[in-house]
Amino acid sequence: MARTLPLAVLLAAALPLLFLCPADAGTVGINWGRVANDLPQPAAVVQLLKQQGITQVKLYDAEPTVLRALANTGIKVVVMMPNEVLSAAATRPSFALAWVRRNVAAYYPATQIQAVAVGNEVFATAKNATAQLVPAMTNVHAALARLGIDKAVKVSSPVALVALASSYPPSAGAFREDLAQAVMKPMLDFLAQTGSYLMVNAYPFFAYSANTDVVSLDYALFRPNAGVLDPGTGLKYYNLLDAQLDAVFAAVSRLGGNYNAVRVVVSETGWPSKGDAGEAGAGAANAAAYNGNLVRRVLSGNAGTPRRPDADIDVYLFALFNENQKPGPTSERNYGVFYPNQQKVYDVEFVLGGSGHSGAAGGSGSSNGGLGWQENGGPSPSSGSDPTSGGGVKATKTGEAWCVANAMAGQQKLQVALDYACGEGGADCKAIQPGAACYEPNTMVAHASYAFNDYFQRKGRSMGTCYFGGAAYIVNQKPSKSPAAHLLLVPFSFNSTRNRVLFS
Repeated sequence: MARTLPLAVLLAAALPLLFLCPADAGTVGINWGRVANDLPQPAAVVQLLKQQGITQVKLYDAEPTVLRALANTGIKVVVMMPNEVLSAAATRPSFALAWVRRNVAAYYPATQIQAVAVGNEVFATAKNATAQLVPAMTNVHAALARLGIDKAVKVSSPVALVALASSYPPSAGAFREDLAQAVMKPMLDFLAQTGSYLMVNAYPFFAYSANTDVVSLDYALFRPNAGVLDPGTGLKYYNLLDAQLDAVFAAVSRLGGNYNAVRVVVSETGWPSKGDAGEAGAGAANAAAYNGNLVRRVLSGNAGTPRRPDADIDVYLFALFNENQKPGPTSERNYGVFYPNQQKVYDVEFVLGGSGHSGAAGGSGSSNGGLGWQENGGPSPSSGSDPTSGGGVKATKTGEAWCVANAMAGQQKLQVALDYACGEGGADCKAIQPGAACYEPNTMVAHASYAFNDYFQRKGRSMGTCYFGGAAYIVNQKPSKSPAAHLLLVPFSFNSTRNRVLFS
């Protein structure tokens, strides 16, 4: 049981979380796939990107209408050279130059192309092109240099986690024998020399869905869990994506060389909102939890892994839209954050403190779990609940009051409310992330109490801001023991603005 700290000590620890600038954070972009026959026109899509605050997109081609629509928007773009032309780009520098002229230089700088992805998951989908990958990357970079834009436009290639021969525990991560020295080491040499980054496509969904007997859903969705210990390093992992990325970092370190300066970009990750009967975990609520928790983590500057805690990792969610012409299982057509009609499949914000209402928010699986919260945190009139209800104690802006989790509400309701508080609600939840000051005790009630109280205090303790659909209530006596010892105790009002690898 945690000991109770004096109020002054708690304030000293808590106030920096509220008023100091956050640490450097990574960025969140999105993959704009177009394997569908019902998508909106590029100009309309660009308006949607701007409305949602999305400032980075990754494409799977270099479609002229798309690149023209992105011109003069300030949105940074990754274009892709298709797998089918890698051989020509690798063996004919003139082909690489012509491709770069036509698909990059013709639009740059009005369209802020920041990288060329040479192929996509070549080791998994175009194995016959594996030997041509690094030569093609080299020729594309030479073409960019000849045109004087190689400093602004980087060259990389998204790598699927099938490139790993070993991935569990993370410290045992190693590239496949046929790739390690022949392809990955030359690629990393190229990335280090050109100041580029390693693109990795990582999907905890696949690992969870195939191993539900040994992988917990909470572990896959960034929710509180007991963690998984890596016996090789003694590091403890509280989410599957970290374990996947650290397996990649371990594989890179086995190649020797000084690759510490090579950053990793998660070029694809996501969770499907729908799946077939055998695709365990697919669903809108889980997709909202995975993407929402990941976005908050990255934008809060907490994206480092146990192996590389200070790394700022950029992430591209997959995908912008559901794509009805993609082959494969149902999940492949349901990774979109948006339906083709631009309605949200579920709520996920791309800017910390977003309102959650930019663009239409129709569809299933909203982040508040359908509890009917208003922007002020109270239930909507349609919910039929009394917004002043709070354990029989009325919220007030004078005197002392704290908002704590109602343990009797149950884990599911607390989780939904916690996701809302840390997401749309704008509560500062950095202190309850794994490894942060208030992560322990790692219980739902402790984490929810911290988030609910932070939200409550930020809202000036106004009516209805400590309810969360019955998951919270107000107390007027200072909490004195765990989990309330981890609450942000601020007994005065203030103004504040919101700003595939553990198992393969």
